[in-house]
Amino acid sequence: MKIATWNINSVRLRIDQVERFLTEQAPDVLCLQEIKVAEHLFPHEMFERLGYTHRAICGQKGYHGVATVSKVPFVECSRYDWQDNGEARHVGVELQGEGKGLIVENVYIPAGGDVADREVNPKFGQKLDFLARMTEWAAKIDRPTLIVGDFNIAPLESDVYDHKALLKVVSHTPIEVETLWKFRDAHGWVDLGRQFIPAPERNYSWWSYRSYWRQKDQGRRLDHMWASPDLAAKASAHHIIEETRKWEKPSDHVPLITEFAL
Repeated sequence: MKIATWNINSVRLRIDQVERFLTEQAPDVLCLQEIKVAEHLFPHEMFERLGYTHRAICGQKGYHGVATVSKVPFVECSRYDWQDNGEARHVGVELQGEGKGLIVENVYIPAGGDVADREVNPKFGQKLDFLARMTEWAAKIDRPTLIVGDFNIAPLESDVYDHKALLKVVSHTPIEVETLWKFRDAHGWVDLGRQFIPAPERNYSWWSYRSYWRQKDQGRRLDHMWASPDLAAKASAHHIIEETRKWEKPSDHVPLITEFAL
């Protein structure tokens, strides 16, 4: 089974790119973040045509939003408001066909603004609180679970192009990394990206629109796929589909795919 995750940065704007990705890579399940569309306006037609007949959409107008689309039957099992403000940032599903019983959690963690100080920048505090609520939830998980999405944190030194330069930049600050490790330890999550591409190998998933990404390669690893330990043992391959960043008017993130022998 192939499960993919991608911050698409507007699913309607990049619907042709999503179709190309699904046609070329054919994942069984695709988790999208930052779909930027209300649920009733989600572009169902293309997904239906390509056989992704099972869909769980948690959206809102113009911002945020997540969607999980699948060729495999599933039932939606959760929508958590970990930011406690009504934003659409999570949907969980339980697979029913192949991989029956596997939980796939799709999350879009807040970026956290530009200043790494919750007193000056409330958005940064919201990000840390979001992670704290996720950590409380993770401590209670008792089933094989895969959590994927845009975590908006690059935790390791080798997850960014310049560790020292970015220590005070939101997404790589020590307090964010420490908070993310508490989430990891609450369930014993296995970071599949680093299971297959060990540090310090380059493993970026995001490049800013502000720089010519191919020349400077100023990337960060903001997108993640983490598995329960027993599920991680069944992972057989992991891929970063970096070529999508070269497509016309791309998302600033690229997709990740993990293959499982279920």
